[in-house]
Parts: sequence; structure tokens; C-alpha cells
Amino acid sequence: MSKANPSLRIGIDVGGTFTDFLCVRSSAGGASELSVYKIPSTPDAPERAVLKGLAELGLAEQPLQLVHGSTVATNALLQRKGARTAFVTNRGFGDMLTLARQTRPELYALEFEPTPTPVPPELCFETGGRVAADGSTIEPLNAEDISALLESLGNSAAESVAINLLFSFLDPAHEAAIEAAIRAALPDVFVCRSSRVLPEYKEYERGMATWLNAFLGPVVSGYLRRLRDGLDRLPPGSSLQVMQSSGETISAAGAADSAVKLLLSGPAGGLAAVEYLGRQLGERRLISFDMGGTSTDVALLDGPISITSEGRLDDFPVSVPMVDMHTIGAGGGSIAWVDAGGMLQVGPESAGSDPGPACYGKGGARATVTDANLLLGRLPAGSPLAGGLELDIELAREAVGRLAAIIGLGMDATAHGIIRIANEHMVEAIRRISVNRGHDPGEFLLVSFGGAGGLHVCALAEALGIRRAMVPVYAGVLSALGMAVASQGRQFSRSLQRSTERDPTARIERELERLLQLAENEFAGEGLDTGAMQTRFSVDLRYTGQSYTLNLPWTGWEDSLAQFHQLHRRRYGYALEAPAEAVNVRLRAWFSGAGFDLPLATPDTGAQSKVARQLGAGKTITGPATLPEYASTTWVAPSWRAHQDDFGNLFLDSPGSPGRHESP
Repeated sequence: MSKANPSLRIGIDVGGTFTDFLCVRSSAGGASELSVYKIPSTPDAPERAVLKGLAELGLAEQPLQLVHGSTVATNALLQRKGARTAFVTNRGFGDMLTLARQTRPELYALEFEPTPTPVPPELCFETGGRVAADGSTIEPLNAEDISALLESLGNSAAESVAINLLFSFLDPAHEAAIEAAIRAALPDVFVCRSSRVLPEYKEYERGMATWLNAFLGPVVSGYLRRLRDGLDRLPPGSSLQVMQSSGETISAAGAADSAVKLLLSGPAGGLAAVEYLGRQLGERRLISFDMGGTSTDVALLDGPISITSEGRLDDFPVSVPMVDMHTIGAGGGSIAWVDAGGMLQVGPESAGSDPGPACYGKGGARATVTDANLLLGRLPAGSPLAGGLELDIELAREAVGRLAAIIGLGMDATAHGIIRIANEHMVEAIRRISVNRGHDPGEFLLVSFGGAGGLHVCALAEALGIRRAMVPVYAGVLSALGMAVASQGRQFSRSLQRSTERDPTARIERELERLLQLAENEFAGEGLDTGAMQTRFSVDLRYTGQSYTLNLPWTGWEDSLAQFHQLHRRRYGYALEAPAEAVNVRLRAWFSGAGFDLPLATPDTGAQSKVARQLGAGKTITGPATLPEYASTTWVAPSWRAHQDDFGNLFLDSPGSPGRHESP
């Protein structure tokens, strides 16, 4: 564990609408006290909301362990507000990122909009230092190459440089030499190389990951620098960790160099919390549904959190390890609008935190999902929100009324339509991560959280044939809870050189040992006790000739190969007699997070105090009913039943037949 061991741990989730704080105060006896806080985000300078919230909490009497998740990297990519980034590769491959994989976004569309070019031609530079597929050097890198490259980069006004040479994962020497030369000649330029960011095969995916890291690096490092400067007044011994897309935390210094690994920073915290709650409650099969103000994130857990290296964000493949999650632009702030054909649509544009939904009274005039819920009585009028906001039903009525006049429906019918359309978007997202992968959603517990999730959980469960759902304690700030319980660690990987050997055990274990040594060196350099480090080894397998792989735990060649055939059959419906090969080796190394049990809920304390007072110990209510609490509200639909467990988690169930479709 880390050298400092403060007894006050704070999870901080900076979202598009609100910034959430969850404080875990542990006593010497092991008991824990949890408290929550929520304020509006400040998108133009996210660190302001973080610093403001900490100041208002008044936590200055002891060292603090801050664990922070942020949308800074995500928003910078979505808005294309990164650094001016140069791309360096081998001669003849300057168009690598532009050509991409030449796949069609829609199978039957003969014409479609071209994908925007990530790097303009004037920022693509070619040089020597080419390595072959067997690791030998085809073209050397000489002094003239480096000198010409430095001159071109100096004239380009680049703020950041991404280096991606062919097969550099087999021999990184040429990339390392270029990196060292740029750092010496252009010290103000942010530099990263693919052999460090993602030492795996597939030059396009590796190049995109490296370019994304360079494009986002100056933005993230600048944000973290401003945040650290603002935290200088914290008590000695305080620390700052940042949540990664893979669900583990990393030091703020390390995060500044690994911006591409922060793209799912906030949502990963929510999934970490769901896994933690599942362990606490003895629930293994869970569907995570996180609906905030701007977006909805869904994931499926059948045991530990699933990690993928084939994720996407917007138009870009993101091949670094991240939680296996699907995100859509549907949230409480999603704006309802009428398209050119007169059809009602919802999202993906969001009202955000400023001006926010019309009912916030901050100048927003367009109807949102939140306005529709308020109009239908699922949110109590006048409900106080974080930051002193109160919901104004008259403003919601005006906004929804304008839409109703356009489409020729009544006020309530329009509000129902907004909710129904938003629900369909979210149902489709859950089907993608369940039904489309061979899972029956009815066999899972639907865990709903986020500020808006509880308002939609019953309708989604009905549409998916799910009879059991849960709105966790602290549902409105659950991602912050996930950050407070997350483990510190990271993922390491390396591609293997192609081989025809029948049993690659010795080669695989040799590379895994190299990854283990790398992990120990990095963590020791950060002052961590590597004796407490936990590890999990895995390998990517495929049938020889396939393009994509399946990741399996490494338990020896024969055993892992047998598991591969079984997983391939379950995932794709068939298994082959063809030879299989190992492509990548992977290591997850981590240090266990803060260990504490959820405190028992009481009617007078805790985040769910209002719900506790409504339900009482052991009491079950049947909907329709609205159950408000500090950071979220749950709508119990007609015929659904709700009861609260000892920790304050709200369990919902329906005695009706699975899959019925009622008006939401």
C-alpha cells in the first residue's frame, strides 16, 4: 500500500452536470461513516468545482486521500479541443491514420459522410528506423533522419508529438531515440511513443492510441497541474489519485502522461461501485445502468468487471484497456426536439449544467427529460437540488408546451412521449451488452444509479423482462463511491512475435515475467510496497488467420486453449478444429482499495434518510410512488413493489410477467 494511510478518503466524480463528493471516514475500530455532497460542475474550468466543494466541506483537519474521476479527457476529444499534434511514422506510411481500416460504418449505405481526418497532412512526418515483423531492422535511423525531423517539427508549431513506427513493440530503440531527440531539442513539446503507450500489434490502432494520448496529454496535464496547485493547502500527507478507464486508480503524475487511459474515468467509477456492492450483497450477475444529466452508461457484470481493448469513443478506436461499457447520449438533460419530418426526438444534445433543463430556472428554454419527469409528477415540484436549485414546474410546462403545440399533442402526451423515446434509447443500449452477446437480461439484477436513473428503472426493467432491480444507497453519487473503493493499479500488455511452435508456454511465461518486472519497477518508483501487489495474468488467443482475439486467464497452454474453444462457441455459436495462436500477453497489477463495509441505514442519517422515513424497517410499498433522496429520486411504477434493506439499498420487484410493455 502507499506510504501515507489517511483515514479520510474522498471520491470525487466530475460529471457534465454535477460534481459529486463521497467522504469515507474510517475509525481505528474499523467502522466507517459515509457522507455525500453535490454541487454544479464548472465545465469551463472543472477544477473550480472540485476546489469549491472541498472548501465547502471544510475538510482540513487531517490528511486526505483524494480519488478523482473526470470527463476532461472525454470532453476534449468529443469537442476536438486537444493540442496541435504532429504524427511521426515510417516513410511511406504518413497516411496511416487517415486510411484507418477502410470499414463501412453502415453495411448497406452506399454513400456516407467521410470520417474526419484526425491529423492534417501538414502534421504527418515520415522518417527512417523501420523494423520488420521478425524484429530485424529494414531501414536504419541515422543522424540525418533525426536532424531533418527536428527541423520539420520545429517549423510545424506542434504542441505535441505522437511517434508510431512499424513493429516498434518488438524493438522500441528507434522510437526511444526519436523521443529523446525531440525532448532535448523541443523541451516545451509534449512527446509520447507507441512502444510505451500501447506495445501491441496493429499499427493503426496503436497509432490512434498514441495520437490520442498526445492530443489529450497537454489538456489533461494542464488540468491536473491547476488542480494540484489548488490543493497545495491540504494537510501534509494528502494524496491525489485519478481513476483510469480500466477501473483502477493511478497517481496524478502518472495520469498526466497517460491521458488516453482516462477517457472512461467517470463511468469506470460507477462500475467499480456496482462490483463492490455486488460483493457486499452476494449478487454476482448484474446489469449496471448509470443515467446522469448528460449521458447513460450501461455494462454487464457476470463476476469481475470485464475489460476490453476494442473500445470506441466517437469516431475513434481506443485500444487501451477500459471497462467493457456502452455509452449513449441520453440523460436527464437530454433535449427533446422535432425533426424535419415532424417526429419527436430526444438527445443526444444535452442542456448540461448551464443553462440546464428549463425547470432549473437558469435560462434554459428547451424541454428535456427532466422537465417531462417533473411535469408527470415523478419529480416533486419545488424539490431542492444540489447548489440550491429548485425545480420550477411552470417553466417545465412552458418548455414542453411549445413542443406539444408543434406536434399537435396534449401536454401530458408529449411528456410521456419524451420519456418513452428516452427509455427506448436506453433499452437498446442494454440489449447491446446483454442480448446481443448471448445473455438473457431476465437472469440479472438491474442496478440503477446516477441522478436520473431511478426515474426510469422500472420502465427499462419491464421492457427487458427483468423482474428485480436495485437503486443503491448513494445512487446519485455512486461513481464517487466507486472511486473511494477502487484499487490502485494498472494494466500492462505486450504483443508476441509470430511463431509456429506447438506449445508456446515458455515464450508466454517469459514475456509475462518481463511485464511483472516492469510493473514492480514502476510501482516501486512511486513509493509502493510491491510485496502487497496482486496480479492477474491473461493471454489473447485467436484461430490462426483471424483478425480479432478473445482474452482468457493464463492457466497454462492446454487449459487456456480449452477455455478459448468454449468461450468462442458461447460468444459466436461455433468452435473450430483449426490451430490457435497466442497474440498478446497481459498483466493486471493492483493494490487493494479501501476496505470497509457499508454502514447501516437509519431513518435519521445516511443518504437515503427520506426514503427510510417513508418506507420504515421491513415495510414494502406498491407503486405508483415517488421516493426522493438527496442526490436522486426513484419512481416506483404502478404494480412495482419497493423495500429497503439494512444498508439503505432500495430493491424493486414486479410480480407481473417478464417483458410486458406498459406505458411508462
